[in-house]
Parts: sequence; C-alpha cells; structure tokens
Amino acid sequence: MSTTTDGRSARWDAHRQQRRVELVEAALHAIREHGASVGMDEIATSASTSKTVFYRHFTDRSGLYRAVAERVDELILRDVGRVVGQSLRETDLAELDEDPRSLIAAAVRAYLHLVERDPEVYRFIVSAPIVVAERAGNAAEVAADTTGRMALQIGDLIAQGLVARGSDPAPARVWGLSLVGMVRAAADAWLAGEVGEISADELTEQLTDLAWHGAKTAWSPAHRSRA
Repeated sequence: MSTTTDGRSARWDAHRQQRRVELVEAALHAIREHGASVGMDEIATSASTSKTVFYRHFTDRSGLYRAVAERVDELILRDVGRVVGQSLRETDLAELDEDPRSLIAAAVRAYLHLVERDPEVYRFIVSAPIVVAERAGNAAEVAADTTGRMALQIGDLIAQGLVARGSDPAPARVWGLSLVGMVRAAADAWLAGEVGEISADELTEQLTDLAWHGAKTAWSPAHRSRA
C-alpha cells in the first residue's frame, strides 16, 4: 500500500472519529432538550442529519447508546479529576497521588453532580429507553455496562490498598461494584425525591462515610485484629 493511500486512510479515519464525536454531542443535546425518552428522529434532527447517518456510524441504537454512555463516563472521570486537581484522561484512580477516602468522595461527588446537572442524561443512561425500544431483553445488560469502568477503577484502588498491606486483593472487584451500586441506588432515590431535601454535597458526605467505613479496611495495618 502506498504512502498516499495510507495518508488518505488516516485522514478518513480521523474524519469518521470526529464525526462520531459530533453525533454523540448532538445526541446529548437532544436528550437534554427532549428528555430521556428521546427518539431517533429527534436525535437526527438535533444533528441536522438523518437516522441513516447515525446507523452508518453506530450500527444500531445500542451502538449509539454505548457511545453516549462512554462520553458520560468521560465526563464523570473528568469531574473526579477536577476535584482532586489532576486529569484522569490517561490516569486511573489508583495511580493518583491522593488519599483513598478523598478519591472515593470525589468519585461519589462527580456521579451525583451528573445527576444534579443532567438529570435527563442520567435517566437516559441508567434506563436505556432507546435500547428498550430496539431490544428490550438486552436493555438492563447494556445499561449495567455504563458504571463498569468506574467500578473497575474503584476496585483497582481498593486492590492496591489490600496488596500494600499484604492481603489478598480478590475482594476488590466485588467491593468496587458494590460501592458504585450503592451510589447509583442512592442517586436514583435522590432524583425521585425519596430521601428528603438534601444537597449533592450532603449526600456525597453520607455515602462516603458509609463506603469508607467498609473500604478503609483495605488500608488498615495487616496486623489489626478484627472487632
């Protein structure tokens, strides 16, 4: 293959990637404007294009949903980085030079601030209505993937603490999933008005206290006896 052909291919790939970014941003705009139950027609109109163009870039509704979810995940991690003063674009939580409780609090706060700032986007992510309309049986599975990266990073953070104290890191994955699941359940109840008048920061502190009470054992001295 010639250098000229390679150059054209690279430019085309870059163009397609940029176009995907633009279409995802248009989808987010449509979700904010029309709500979590937004349809493909409204999303296409927001992008000033057709549904065919979306399917060309994302294959189907599930593909578009996953792309939007990945973008939201990036926004959450960006907000975590802002709280701790570092960028998470290429850095995992476990690699940050920050005390573990502060990192957990930052992750909780970023998640809740998404709910507060973009409630319709949050509803779109956790309920995946656009996927329900296409493949009802897979909606829950697809939606569950959206918190996977955050759970994995929290798990890595806990595993690091367990290894440092000479303990088996095996529980870390389950603990990470449990922490994120707890925050999501609380966020859903908060959004539904089921926890009374409470701010995002107050809820963050309550959840961090609860999460840290269990997670801090990963950073406790190995010789500490159990109560």
